[in-house]
Order: sequence, then C-alpha cells, then structure tokens
Amino acid sequence: MEPNTILAIMGAIGIFIIGYLILDSGPSKSQKRVQSIGARSAATKSSIFSFMKVDDQSSRRKMIESSLEELEKDQKDRLKKKKSLKAKLIHANLQITAQNFTIMSVIIGIVTGGIPLLLGLSPLISIGIGFALGFGVPRWILNMLIANRQKKFTSHFSDAMDIIVRGVRTGLPLGDCLRMIAHESPEPVRSEFSQLVEAEGVGVPIEICIEKMYERMPLPEVNFFGTVLNIQRATGGNLGESLDNLSKVLRERKLLREKIKAMSAEAKTSAIIIGLLPPGVMIMVSMSSPDYMKDLYFTKTGQMNLMISAAMMAFGIIVMRKMINFKF
Repeated sequence: MEPNTILAIMGAIGIFIIGYLILDSGPSKSQKRVQSIGARSAATKSSIFSFMKVDDQSSRRKMIESSLEELEKDQKDRLKKKKSLKAKLIHANLQITAQNFTIMSVIIGIVTGGIPLLLGLSPLISIGIGFALGFGVPRWILNMLIANRQKKFTSHFSDAMDIIVRGVRTGLPLGDCLRMIAHESPEPVRSEFSQLVEAEGVGVPIEICIEKMYERMPLPEVNFFGTVLNIQRATGGNLGESLDNLSKVLRERKLLREKIKAMSAEAKTSAIIIGLLPPGVMIMVSMSSPDYMKDLYFTKTGQMNLMISAAMMAFGIIVMRKMINFKF
C-alpha cells in the first residue's frame, strides 16, 4: 500500500477519533442547562423534604412533650383534688359540704377561743387555743375517719377479689360477680361496689366506674384492680388468674403492713409517752399546786415560754411521727 494511502487512512481515523471526542466530550449547552435545572429542582425537593422531615420530628417531639405535660398536669390536679377538703369529706363518706364543715370549724374556733379570753387569759393564747381547737381538731377527726374507713376497705378488698376469681372460674360474667360483692361484702366495700354497679347499670364504662371509685377511695389496691381490668380488656387473657395474682399481692401487702405495725409498735409507744409526758406533768402540777404554776399562766414571760414550749412540742411530735410512719 502506498504511503499516501496509509497517511489518508490514518488521517481519516484521526479525524474520526477527534470528532468523536469533540462530540462526546460533554453535554451541549442545552443539555447542561436542562441538567442544571434538574439538579436545582432535585436539590429544592430534597431540601423541602429534609425540612419536612425536621419539622415532622419537631412536631412529634412537641406532641410528646405536650402529652407529658398533660399527664403531669392531670397528676397534679388529682393530687390537689385528693388533698382538698371536699375530697376528704367524700373519702370519709360524710354527708356534709365543705362550706358547712368550714362554718362549723369557725364556730368551734370562736367558742373555744372566746371562753379562755373571758376567763382572763391573754388574747394571744386565746387565739392560739381557738385556732388549734377550731382548725386542727375537726381536721384531725376527719383524717382519723378517713384512715379507719380505708383500713376497713383494705382488710376486706382481697376477699372481694377472691369472690370475683371464684365467680369468673365458674363461668359467671364480671358484672354478676360485682353484684355479689355489692350485696354480700361488709362495709365499706359493699357501698363502694354498689355505686360501681349502679353506674355500670346506667351505661357508664367499667373503666370510668373504677376511676370514680378510686376518687372516692384513693388506695393503691383500687388502682391495681383498675389496671388489671384495663390490661385484660386491651390484651385479653385469663381474668381469673390475673385477679388471683392480684389477690395474692393484696394479701402480701396486708401482711407486710401488719409486720411493719408490729415492728414499729415500740417506737410508737415511746413517741406517745414522750409526747404526753410534758403536758401531763403540767396538768398534774397545776391541779396539785396552782400557785406554783400561776406565774407560767398569768405573766407575760410565762405565757411566752408556754407558747415556745408548745411549738417545740408540736415540732417534736411531727418529727417523731415522720420517723415512725412507714410508707410502702
């Protein structure tokens, strides 16, 4: 083959390669423009989606925080309602309004504070006596009634759970078991379950009935009972076995309570003796030697010392009560 022909073939191949490289070196201006627009739109979409993702996370976080705040607010409201005078009257099952109870307390305070004032005691001591007897004693009696009622309820509540367990295992529905408790159990279990059965009979859900029962009787045992029923309704399972386990837990709590009471009996007796000894000695000395205690009652210095001693005694009694009052 001649050299010119070889050179021509090589030149054609070179031109073809150079043209291919030029044509395939990259996209044209229009293609570049289209690609840039597409990249911008993709970037815009990705940024929008990422913003939506962040916003979704923030909104979810806000929802969780708001739900937690609502739960905390509900717990605080329940605690306030539990400590209110109206709630305490309901816990003691007293058919009296909070307003009438307050009026009676004020009348007792005025009477018990006016009598020492007429007998010649100083106004400060008379006001202290009236406040203690008018404000403290009625609420102390109310708290004692609540404690006795809750103690009776706790002592018979495990037996009520056994009635439900036996009834469910024999094939009775839960409503019939609750009616048996409302008719056969002793007070105050009978009255509480009677109100529960009446509310359920008019169409109120069992969850709300137990919640109202917990408001009337704020005990952990009632809360356990409601939790077991709610879990069983939500997930299913053997109600008799669940309530049988609850009954065992309640009996163990009762035994633990009695054990703590027996172990703290000595400390409670010591606290009672220490708390009653100073006022007891003061009363006996006042009765046996009135002239000896005259300066303590009818002089300004003696009255001040008497008030300071009463405040110190009250503080000591509160401290001893906190030391021997076990919560579990």
